[in-house]
Amino acid sequence: MPVLMQLAELEDLEIQLLLEGVNRYYGFDFRSYSSALIKRQIRDLIQTDKLPNISRLQEKILHERAYMERFLLNLSANRTGMFHDPSFYLAFRTQVVPLLRTYPSVRIWYAGCMTGEEVYAMAILLWEEGIYPRCRIYATDINESALAQARTGVFTLGRTQEYALLYQQAGGEQLLSEYYTVRNNSAIVHSFLKENLVFAAHNLVTDASFNEFNVILCRNVLTFLNSELQAKIHQLFHDSLGRFGILGLGQQESLKFSPYQQCYELFDPQAQLYRRIA
Repeated sequence: MPVLMQLAELEDLEIQLLLEGVNRYYGFDFRSYSSALIKRQIRDLIQTDKLPNISRLQEKILHERAYMERFLLNLSANRTGMFHDPSFYLAFRTQVVPLLRTYPSVRIWYAGCMTGEEVYAMAILLWEEGIYPRCRIYATDINESALAQARTGVFTLGRTQEYALLYQQAGGEQLLSEYYTVRNNSAIVHSFLKENLVFAAHNLVTDASFNEFNVILCRNVLTFLNSELQAKIHQLFHDSLGRFGILGLGQQESLKFSPYQQCYELFDPQAQLYRRIA
């Protein structure tokens, strides 16, 4: 057998053992995740930390909880930020908010919230539209470290210029700087934006529905999962979304070929917003 083929088989075996260990010790099951994503993230960690092999990585993950948190963060959705993909927020502002105005109260689930930048962006949007006081946003992720960061509402000051531009493109009505204060090279969001936010740990693959929602947002998470896991999560979302509720996905995601495709109508094709009809 050629040497390169042997090395590839050994790498696959080590990855299988690593994921099995993570599942049995921590309860996170990544065994059905996209193999390309898993390999890329593992190789990046090994190269960054100058580890000799995957077995050494497995040892660190199983013996150092902080390293496990880092591993989870790497496996989370791709790069995030306030008003990331401003066309989505603009569509939400113009298409979805008018529907939400008709509800006495609004429950929104932001699934896979990572470190919370997009959650606070949604809070700002709802505040500007005058409906935030009667909204409750439940923001969840599997990564406790990311959630701890999200709860602080503290972000890197260096990215605020980028966020300010995206905010304007998303239909922002003020200056983004009106929503945070600056301290020690950090941007700290104002406390009123936290009042209706609930951050909590939730595993989309293994945990059950916990409420009925008017809106569910899960953006740039499903694209990294195989079709089996995507179907499982779509069942969870269908069970959690009220009739005529809105589901928001990422630009590269859709309900095509999903078992629940017929349960939705395309509400806004550019923003990947769907309305549950069955």
